[in-house]
Amino acid sequence: MRDDSYGRRRTPGPALDQHWTFHRQGTHLMANANQTPSQNPTTRPRISFLGCGYLGATYAICFAELGYEVVGYDVDTAKIESFASGTVPFHEPGLPELLKKNLESGRLRFTTDVQAVADFADVHFICVGTPQRKGEHGADLSYIEAAVVDLAKHLTRKVLIVGKSTVPVGTASWVQELLDRHAPEGLGVEVGWSPEFLQESNAMHDVLRPNRIVYASQSAWASQLLKDVHRGILELAAVEDREVPVVETDLATAELVKVAANAFLATKISFINAMADLSEAAGADVADLAKAIGYDQRIGNKFLRAGIGFGGGCLPKDIRALSARAGELGVGESFRFLDEVDGINTRRRTHTVRAVANLVGRPPGPNGPDLSGVRVAYLGATFKPDTDDIRDSPALDIARRLRAARADVVVYDPEGLENAQAAAPELSFVKTLAEAVAGADVVCAMVPWEEFRILDPEALGRQVAERRLLDGMNAYDPEQWRKHGWTYQGIGR
Repeated sequence: MRDDSYGRRRTPGPALDQHWTFHRQGTHLMANANQTPSQNPTTRPRISFLGCGYLGATYAICFAELGYEVVGYDVDTAKIESFASGTVPFHEPGLPELLKKNLESGRLRFTTDVQAVADFADVHFICVGTPQRKGEHGADLSYIEAAVVDLAKHLTRKVLIVGKSTVPVGTASWVQELLDRHAPEGLGVEVGWSPEFLQESNAMHDVLRPNRIVYASQSAWASQLLKDVHRGILELAAVEDREVPVVETDLATAELVKVAANAFLATKISFINAMADLSEAAGADVADLAKAIGYDQRIGNKFLRAGIGFGGGCLPKDIRALSARAGELGVGESFRFLDEVDGINTRRRTHTVRAVANLVGRPPGPNGPDLSGVRVAYLGATFKPDTDDIRDSPALDIARRLRAARADVVVYDPEGLENAQAAAPELSFVKTLAEAVAGADVVCAMVPWEEFRILDPEALGRQVAERRLLDGMNAYDPEQWRKHGWTYQGIGR
């Protein structure tokens, strides 16, 4: 028996997929910790993804598709059982098919047994959540601490721990300290960092065909491991005659990349929404304005569509965490603009409620609008199309505000109804577009699902009580709708 190039003990025998089995033990899924290593261990390291939420699960499935032997780990038994049975517990186009394919191949496994994970993988990616701390703007790193400490205690050889969660700068050094304290003495476990750039509804493409790869290491050994981890992505790019830029940098820079990108995007979105307010006040059209400035290559046209603001599990909490961390490091003054970026975004929600009230002839009074007796057909509940994610969704928050103003809000969303109903039981939910718009006094089109973007104004007009449209997506031609008798209100138009 001898060690392979990743320090794993090599023994003769069948391949991994014939030996890794799951079985019941108490309430957990367990893995056979005596599995045989890969028969080709020098080409690609084995990988684990700790945390099987949106991030970790997507990466695990896609890296198995690239040919790696992968295990996904989570403490949530129901979630692991779902993945292990071939069911993705969230909506992401194309991912269920890829999950089933790679479970059948034997390259992909899921478990709640941290010892099996420690024995199996050469590189462990940390993919747990980093939510906003309750009552504060900073990031809550308790899930990272729990995952790292638990794994460290079960390690028996030198491995690489790579952060992929979005974190405050300085986290990698802290994780290294945790490992030095809790891993068995003398292993020399190292920390690296490689930020993720997933966009929900396009996540598979973003993993398999990224527009860049960024990673950081602390030694030549770790650098080579990270090259090996990403080799599959670069090989696919070569086959498809594409280039993928690779940025190898230091830990602090790698930690800052994702939050810097999100802060820039959030600023761009809030800028065009601020211009929408000015356009409304001045009688301009923000859609034409955005088109005109978007032709400037220094600016570009992406993320310049005015609307109800940004949401989701990343941008809002990431810009707050970045601002908070900057303050901790003594440079908070330079990031005060992010507070206003956040403020502009939040005010979009109040602004949209006022727009609906004005549209139906109920201008807000000193106590806000009274929308009693107004039936609102509300189209969209998720924070963006092609997902069922309702985290910090501006659309869902606005719907709740309309209900608080006593409107009868009837919500339809192609994928997010179950999650939205659990979060906002005070709203009414229906399963079809036709049910939502029937007898409506105003239609609020809020999330640009394809089903909503292709609405026919004349056909829709025959189903509603009043032809009033709040275009929260700025996706329609105002003149086309007005031609069919609609009272149209867009954002900044």
